Amino acid sequence: MVEVQTSSSPAPSDVAHVSILGATGSVGVNTLDVIERHEAKFSVTALTANNNIDLLFDQCLKFHPEVAVVANEDLVDQFSAKFNGSSYKPDIHSGNQGLELAASLSEVDFVMAAIVGAAGLPATLAAARAGKRTLLANKEALVMSGSLLINAARSHAAELLPIDSEHNAVFQCLSGSNECDVERIILTASGGPFLKLPLDEFAAVTPEQAVAHPNWEMGKKISVDSATMMNKGLEIIEACMLFEKNADEIEVVIHPQSIIHSLVAYVDGSLIAHLAYPDMRVPIAHALAWPQRIQSGIGTIDLAKLGPLEFHAPDRNRFPCLQLAYQALEAGGSAAIILNAANEVAVASFLHSEIRFTEIPQVIDQALQHIAHENVLELETILAKDQETRTYTRAYIEQSVRPS
Repeated sequence: MVEVQTSSSPAPSDVAHVSILGATGSVGVNTLDVIERHEAKFSVTALTANNNIDLLFDQCLKFHPEVAVVANEDLVDQFSAKFNGSSYKPDIHSGNQGLELAASLSEVDFVMAAIVGAAGLPATLAAARAGKRTLLANKEALVMSGSLLINAARSHAAELLPIDSEHNAVFQCLSGSNECDVERIILTASGGPFLKLPLDEFAAVTPEQAVAHPNWEMGKKISVDSATMMNKGLEIIEACMLFEKNADEIEVVIHPQSIIHSLVAYVDGSLIAHLAYPDMRVPIAHALAWPQRIQSGIGTIDLAKLGPLEFHAPDRNRFPCLQLAYQALEAGGSAAIILNAANEVAVASFLHSEIRFTEIPQVIDQALQHIAHENVLELETILAKDQETRTYTRAYIEQSVRPS
């Protein structure tokens, strides 16, 4: 397992200064909810958003960060004008430079990396290079950068703590164990909204249906990823990197109730599981307080009232994106970058009703087949491969997939 340093953490009596990248998304909002419950322990130093400047403004008025960043440079002046006549105004920045600034401020202790997709990679990497406790909610950053992000964290004594409920659960289940004692990691998946939908109805799935997750409240892109199970595919890649495992040591099981978030199987036949209600405040609170514990705002599970828990093997005919992720892992090189970028473009096209739900994996497969898999080790080459994939994928959708 990747080592987690502790030297950069504030002492228990100190106030930890937090920067939230993606403050207006579901993870960012939940992070602020946890922080508000523990005002004596945490102080908000920086908040960032892309387009939702109304919510960002409200968050600034409530938490008074020193720095606010609007990634969409076209909205900066509009956001700044909201503070006219106010006695308080944060230091306002924009674009990628602003995001990287918010991630590396000297006074910041913890960085919540919650910007969805490839857009979050540069700022997440900046947090690691600045030696921050980096709470990794953006799985795409690790999928794209691989060893670059992990090595940056190690080289700069940064803590890299997973926020995805599955990886955070694995992290907790591994506590105190020796690497040689671990047989495999088991990631659970709800199966999304279409677990029992007849396969011949998949082509007619609408964006509204795909974002209606049965258990979790998430953004649209992540909800579609859950429906296709690409979310789980990306998590497999992330787990391999975080916990230094091979693909055949990562197992996925369908668990519709989303109560057990992951398990670790040990060589003696033991299974250690992490149980909690499906609410992102649980892993957020764990990572903010680690190695201690704080209240998350979520109650403890009443086992007597819980009811039966189900487990099933995933059907890869129903969820071809899961197989594509395993293929990208096997291919190595830049295949994971291509997988992620093509998926982001395909999901965006589906959400705009430009392609069908069943065409998402077809588009990703085309990109994986037609774009060269190269070893890319620096941020610039990673971003270049990401952009190459996006350009190809958009052209492919325009020419071959999009309905006339």
